[in-house]
Amino acid sequence: MNQDIAYNSDSFTVKAYGAKGEKNTTLVEMEVERPMIKDNEVIIDILYAGVCHSDIHQVANDWNNTRYPCVPGHENIGKIVKAGSKVSKFKVGDLVGVGCMIDSCQTCAQCKKDEEQFCTGPHGATMTYNGYFADPDSDFNTYGGYASHIVSTEDFLINIPKALDIKKAAPILCAGVTTYSPLKHWNVKAGDTVAIVGIGGLGHMGVQIAKAMGAKVTAITTSESKRKDALELGADDVIISENEKDMEAAQMKFDFILVTIPEAFDVNPYVNLIAPRGSLVTVGLLGPYEEPTNNMNVAMFARQLGGSFIGGIKETQDVMDFCAKHNIHPEVEMIKIEDVNEAFKKVNQEKVRYRYVIDMKA
Repeated sequence: MNQDIAYNSDSFTVKAYGAKGEKNTTLVEMEVERPMIKDNEVIIDILYAGVCHSDIHQVANDWNNTRYPCVPGHENIGKIVKAGSKVSKFKVGDLVGVGCMIDSCQTCAQCKKDEEQFCTGPHGATMTYNGYFADPDSDFNTYGGYASHIVSTEDFLINIPKALDIKKAAPILCAGVTTYSPLKHWNVKAGDTVAIVGIGGLGHMGVQIAKAMGAKVTAITTSESKRKDALELGADDVIISENEKDMEAAQMKFDFILVTIPEAFDVNPYVNLIAPRGSLVTVGLLGPYEEPTNNMNVAMFARQLGGSFIGGIKETQDVMDFCAKHNIHPEVEMIKIEDVNEAFKKVNQEKVRYRYVIDMKA
């Protein structure tokens, strides 16, 4: 998506692909207005944008917080084409990433701990699109990376290591940090037994990252067809979750379980797989589900159940550097922006291996 920007004193207009409303969620070409950059902001010419399952949820208003028009895209890689006068860490021409957030209050306790995703400022973190979703009374909206250009605060830019293939690296900005963060915070280390549940856009990254951390990794999937892929990604073993015999044999086996299932699911079969004093963390959904969690099975073995939500900017940079160091890349299929609606359908049908990335210049 090529475009020469026509600037005025207050704003500029960019080409984008977005949904116009809840009754019309097909992405169509449109123009959106971005505010002119402040002294600490940059304009980025977008080269590649990942397609995340949360983009699909947001466009469809599955979480009942979508602001329309909605231009998704929070896995973006591009080059800086204009920088504010106080930008000092980056310069015009630099290759950078923009992930899930473009700003926050940067003064609250959470921001000072490099966990901007938990910002407790007036509006919470400013998400790359559909923000401020924390303030339902505001008419403010942001537009994501399915566009020719995007604006971000300098402190929310991610350096892209030269060792990474930029055509594949965009999903690390969300799928990478979403799986890296809980593995890091729950102190997964060499020798730990780790299960990754769900081998899709998130799970296939979780397998690679946990393996690079030195863990003994088991992939748990509903699909026998993913066994070969999981082993090639680095898994030491594969369990088909619908195989009751194999699930029973794995009871109390895992120090840590990362669940990447993107919709409500029955957590109880996975609770039984947690070792005493082990942990299960979901980056998908624990519920609501028709079967409640069996708290007796949690308490009897001092198990922990938790959740995790993306990661801060420092952690996003950390996972980028970690992936570069260990030669970890998402498995991607490249598409043109005109094919994004078909890509959404295929993601919902689990027909992608394992992430679509939009070549914005194709």
